[in-house]
Amino acid sequence: MDLGLKGKNAVILGGTRGIGRAIADTLAAEGANVAICARKADQVAEAVADLKKMGVKATGAAVDIMDGPALTAWIEAAAAELGGIDILVSNAGAMAVGNDAASWEQNFKLDVMGMVNAFEAAKPHLLKAAETHGDASFTIISTVSAAESDSAGAYGPMKAALIHQAKGLARQYAPQHVRANVVSPGAIYFKDGVWNMVETHMPDRFKAMMDRMVMGRMGTPDDIARATVFLASPASCYTTGVNLVVDGAASRRVNF
Repeated sequence: MDLGLKGKNAVILGGTRGIGRAIADTLAAEGANVAICARKADQVAEAVADLKKMGVKATGAAVDIMDGPALTAWIEAAAAELGGIDILVSNAGAMAVGNDAASWEQNFKLDVMGMVNAFEAAKPHLLKAAETHGDASFTIISTVSAAESDSAGAYGPMKAALIHQAKGLARQYAPQHVRANVVSPGAIYFKDGVWNMVETHMPDRFKAMMDRMVMGRMGTPDDIARATVFLASPASCYTTGVNLVVDGAASRRVNF
């Protein structure tokens, strides 16, 4: 299937490792130009160099996503360098799992306000792309923890807010053909990722999670990237307002 991504311009928040890097790589492999941001300049530079080797235009910068004006300025710069924005992916997350005030504030500032500020900055470019080409997309990475909980904490509720906002954006901007969707991963394993750290330092917890994996494995960043890129692509031009759970059937809830 041709996803229609060749020559499209994509901006990814948190694109140097794990899921974000896999999304950037998958988009580039489909011929899309890519702009990425993350906290560490050396990791951004390395990722951008690798993306350029794939034959697409690539750019990136170290950005504090909790700094709204800095994020807005970077998105404007990325749009100018790429020549517009067809696809925006909000992937960055604080991963603060506590129930203390600091965890709530960190998740809100990074996950929620980062998403809000990114969309507002990219919106004129997405609207222009949709008017010109008939489709533009905003895809948010959330988590199955948005709808499942074992104890109180900031992480799940803040991720749930992303899903609610995406539905509102989807309905609001459907007439202009700017789509908004969510991908909610289950447990994702990669080197130096959260579950690799749990495996190393909390083997009993890791085993308990593995016992829940009915497919016999955790997901990979590529599993999430392929779902994300499909939803973000013109091949999904009539799909908006959905929350796609990608967890290998580990969760028990039914999505009516």
